[in-house]
Parts: sequence; structure tokens; C-alpha cells
Amino acid sequence: MEVGLRTVDFPCISPYDNDADEFVRHGCRVQAGWRRDEWAYSPLFIWANFQVKNRQKLAEGLATDSGPCGCWERMAVKLDEIRSAAQRVAASHGLEVVDIEFIGPAKERTLRIYLEKNAEGRGELKAAIEAGLEGLPERLVEGTLSVEQLSGITHEDCAGFSRDFGVLLDVEELIPDAEYTLEASSPGLDRKLSKPEEFHRFAGCLVKVQTFEPIRNNRRWQGRLAAGAEAGKNITLDLNAVKQNSKTKKTGVSTVVIALDNIEKAQLVPEI
Repeated sequence: MEVGLRTVDFPCISPYDNDADEFVRHGCRVQAGWRRDEWAYSPLFIWANFQVKNRQKLAEGLATDSGPCGCWERMAVKLDEIRSAAQRVAASHGLEVVDIEFIGPAKERTLRIYLEKNAEGRGELKAAIEAGLEGLPERLVEGTLSVEQLSGITHEDCAGFSRDFGVLLDVEELIPDAEYTLEASSPGLDRKLSKPEEFHRFAGCLVKVQTFEPIRNNRRWQGRLAAGAEAGKNITLDLNAVKQNSKTKKTGVSTVVIALDNIEKAQLVPEI
């Protein structure tokens, strides 16, 4: 479809259900070869290409502002504004922003927004499961995935957010004079964890954690997240929940307590 001077491209036909939580991304299927009909666990994606309105102006900006990456440095300053704008649009769709990424080389920049249903939306989905309503994702009904893990997001959620957020980005000129691709996505089954409330929310799930400072000479840990962080300052991992590598075994412990401010990165481990 055409939106002003922008070109927004959405797949016209998809062989997947609207509430699918796992699929081979549309753009990869042609190159997938003999694996093209296999299913792969990955987030939902809706993408839109936003083209440069004035390439000459962009070229001038690249050449004159803080070296070859000057315009992108200016954009980095606006990431907080972009996040705030994304949160406003997401809230109007009953969604929450999990994370944002602005990645790629200058001519192939991607602004990726990870979304999930808000607490009310997840509550409604849980109620629908309990009521036995039809048309729900099979893995939710079976109980092999929880609503929290799946995030409850659909293609329609991503598409609606992308349209409204793309317009807002232009109106507020948060990414001026740049060619980029906007992707709206679910966080996936291996979603990142960063906020204290997320560690509380996903208690009982398998996670892998990398720390800034080593604990017992080890920076990488994997285990089941125990409930009840100490006043939001620490998390506890049950290491007996998964097979550990030799380095972790050498620590000689079955649980490890990790301070939240010592966590460099953490994410869920899908239990398939």
C-alpha cells in the first residue's frame, strides 16, 4: 500500500495462522531450500520499508555532520523519544513495548520494536483459555506454553501498531531524512529479561544469564528461575534443572544467587 511518500510493504498472503507463534519468516522461505516447509521457533514479524524523501539532503548530512555516521549519531540521541512514542502507540492498541533495537549499516537501518499484550490483554487471553474458547493457539490450550511466554501477540497487532507508529515517526520527525525498515515483532520464546518485574513474572522458567563480574569464576549460568527475588535486588537459579557444562559443575553449587545489577544480559530458554 502507498502512504504518502513512503512505501509500506506487507506480505499479502501468509500460510500461517494469525495467532501463530512459530514459523519460518516470510522473507526467508524462498531461500530456505529443502527446509522451506519446516517450522522454526521465532517471533512474529511485520515489517515496513520507509524510503528516504530527499536523498541529496541525506547525503549532505552524511558528509557534513560528525563524519560518515553523523545522522545516525543524531538518531541515537532520540532513542528515548522513539521508545516513548512507541509506548504511547502500543498502549492505544492494548500492547506494551518490551524492547527496541536500532541496528544495521547506514543504508540498511532497522528499527525493531518488540511487543506483547499488556497485562489486561494477557488476562483476557487466560480467561479465554479457561473458558475453552475455540481458535486459540494449540500450545496454549495444551499448556505447553504459558500466556506469559507466548505474549499473546498476533499479526493484526503488529500490523496495526506498525501503521500508526510509522505515521507518528514521520509526524514527530524522530528519524529524519533516513531510509530504514520498521519491524514490529513479538519478543519470541527466547525473550530478553531486563526489568526486575520480568524476573518475578517469569519465575519457574528456564533462563540463561551472563554477568558482568564472575561468580565462582564463572560468568555464564543457566537454570530455573526461582520465585521471590530478595527485595528486587537478586535472582536465584536452580542449577539442577538443566544439564550443566563442566565449568559450571566445577563450581560445586546447586543454586546461584545473582545480583540484578551484575546481570549483563539474560533471556528465557525455550522448553520445547
